[in-house]
Amino acid sequence: MAADLDSFEDLGLAPELAEALAAEGIEQPTSLQAEALPVIRRANNLVLAASPGSGVTVAWGAALLQRIESEADGTKALVLTPSHGRAEQLAESLGRLAATTGHGVGALGSHWVMPERATMLFGTPTDVLTVAKAGGIDLQGVEAIVLDQAARIDTFEGMEAAEAILEYLPKEAQRVVAVQPMTSGVATFIERHVKRAVTLPQFDASAEDGPKRGTVRFRIVAEPREEAVLEMASHLLADDARHVLVFCRNEDRAADVGDLLTLHGFVAGAPGDPDVPVWLGVDPLAARAEIADFADVKVVSCDAPTDADELDRRHSVSDGGIVVILAREVPHLRATARAAGYTVVPFPPAEPRGASAIAELQAQLRHALQSEDTAPYMLALEPLFEEHDPAEVAAAAVALLRKKLPAASTTVDHSTSSGAAAPPWAKLFFGIGERDGLTTGDLLGAITGEAKVPGGSVGRIDIKESHTLVEVHDDVAQQVIKALNGTTIRGRSVRADYDRPKRGTGGARRSAPGS
Repeated sequence: MAADLDSFEDLGLAPELAEALAAEGIEQPTSLQAEALPVIRRANNLVLAASPGSGVTVAWGAALLQRIESEADGTKALVLTPSHGRAEQLAESLGRLAATTGHGVGALGSHWVMPERATMLFGTPTDVLTVAKAGGIDLQGVEAIVLDQAARIDTFEGMEAAEAILEYLPKEAQRVVAVQPMTSGVATFIERHVKRAVTLPQFDASAEDGPKRGTVRFRIVAEPREEAVLEMASHLLADDARHVLVFCRNEDRAADVGDLLTLHGFVAGAPGDPDVPVWLGVDPLAARAEIADFADVKVVSCDAPTDADELDRRHSVSDGGIVVILAREVPHLRATARAAGYTVVPFPPAEPRGASAIAELQAQLRHALQSEDTAPYMLALEPLFEEHDPAEVAAAAVALLRKKLPAASTTVDHSTSSGAAAPPWAKLFFGIGERDGLTTGDLLGAITGEAKVPGGSVGRIDIKESHTLVEVHDDVAQQVIKALNGTTIRGRSVRADYDRPKRGTGGARRSAPGS
């Protein structure tokens, strides 16, 4: 791994590019950037086993902007992207850097004036190939080609168009492939067309093969992330955390988080201050040095740790910490946690009590979340997450799916809605919680499967750090307790009982109605 560097100037990056990055809040290179920038500037072929969240875009983007002459005529750097939205996003993002170096930037398939004249051109493989075949762009002068998020390109378009584009490029053109996770199609492409490539970062299997160091949970959100951090801090403090330590990528993000927390009445301050419930940190080692006692301290990362070292420095002080990430950062977080020896589990929002008519749908979705590889689809939906709330996108997807499915076999008993009182609820205690990796689907599946209880008889499932509270219809409560007490969920033997009051040593074992 490259040595820690204080600035991009230490890597030899031009001052104007370093200043432009600093204006974007990027002042210190990530470990991936420290390793990749020199390789790309030397025009070597490179495979970046990385995805958004690691700093991969700046790694190749800044290096190419320095390596390629700004006065060059026509396309000199070609970037293949998995979607029009991604091409637009990258063109705008790197366009702000290119404005300081004099390079032209453009994207096919969107609103850019004469993109074919841009020094750095972005587009999907299909768009680029179509325009190249029609003679709309001249690729004979291309000095470097980049495949951005190559796994997405392979999943939704295949690699055929990307391979065909290489026929229009000089054979000596530099080739950079950013891919995570690796797919068979991308692996074949690299073997055939990216000869003598350097692969970064180097994979260390020792942590993956060794004992797990802890568990990290993640919540997928859309920008801005500050609202989610507020929710996480509130949840953890209500669940008996004494302090919540929030790590942010830079001081500007930390200030934004602090302002929102203060607006909502949560006092935030420097790590180690005993008088404030929320601590804000940027440098993990500096923050940890100020904290004398980590008992009852929970950690929240406002962004994906850039590498395994940063994840461990942030989250090793407290098991079950939470990382707030974008959908496109999930593959990076999983790979980073694997390299650091951590288990990652989703931390979905709490579910309200649902009507029995949608219980089956919820159970099906929970099963899919646990058993299906959803990462490629999250990446495909990412542009929609930027336009709409992820919950709205999910609801629209379900609506389309249900239109294509035959009518549900589940029928709803309306007899209780014609004046009869709804069945009373009982609150049950289960000795398993978030730290065990429990999900609502695990417990709902156990209740409906082991106890043979219909989903409509299960209400709110409130997963706490070390235990879970579940509301069930009173007439099936004993049935659930008998069926689940002593069973194994997530490798842990579960104790099931009525929820006991927090105070006192005895008293009624059943919670009060509506509690």
